[in-house]
Amino acid sequence: MKIVIVGIGGVTNSGKTTLASRLQAALPNSCVIHQDDFFKPQDQIPVGEDGFKRWDVLESLDMKAMLSTVKAWVQNPPKFARSHGVTVQPSASDTHILLLEGFLIYSYKPLLDFYTRRYFLTVPYEESKRRRSTRKYPIPDPPGLFDGHVWPMYQKYKQEMEADGVEVVHLDGMKSPGDLFLQVLEEIQNSLLNCS
Repeated sequence: MKIVIVGIGGVTNSGKTTLASRLQAALPNSCVIHQDDFFKPQDQIPVGEDGFKRWDVLESLDMKAMLSTVKAWVQNPPKFARSHGVTVQPSASDTHILLLEGFLIYSYKPLLDFYTRRYFLTVPYEESKRRRSTRKYPIPDPPGLFDGHVWPMYQKYKQEMEADGVEVVHLDGMKSPGDLFLQVLEEIQNSLLNCS
């Protein structure tokens, strides 16, 4: 059995979840793990000096639980898939694909060695802010959060990722979702063909 783990990281509202969902629908025997599913309870989210809850820092996520979930998939991808409502297609090649999606997935060092391929979506500041302003979050963004916390944390973690030499394939989040999907799908399919 061949296992492939694809990371889809990047700035807030750059299209990570959309890309991961489309890839999962197109790739047989694939599962998605969303980093957003690992936020700690609201009362455990630290508050900064400016009064904003620090949702966009690694400490706000239960990354040990996310790592355990990834390890559970690695141990038995078909069992993991079935337990998460994904139909395993025995007629497909004996390849199983895990898509890890999130804004800080390359900032947690214990996960770095698991990836077969890492993608990183970017959009300009203005576009990220515009997209975020149109999203409906369970806990709405207070005024000033994007400029005072979200964007600065993205820049901080991106700089750390680059300083640590984490190799990623950069994707332009301004491209249409369809074009991004086709680009990444083709790259994944080609890498699978080249490895078989």
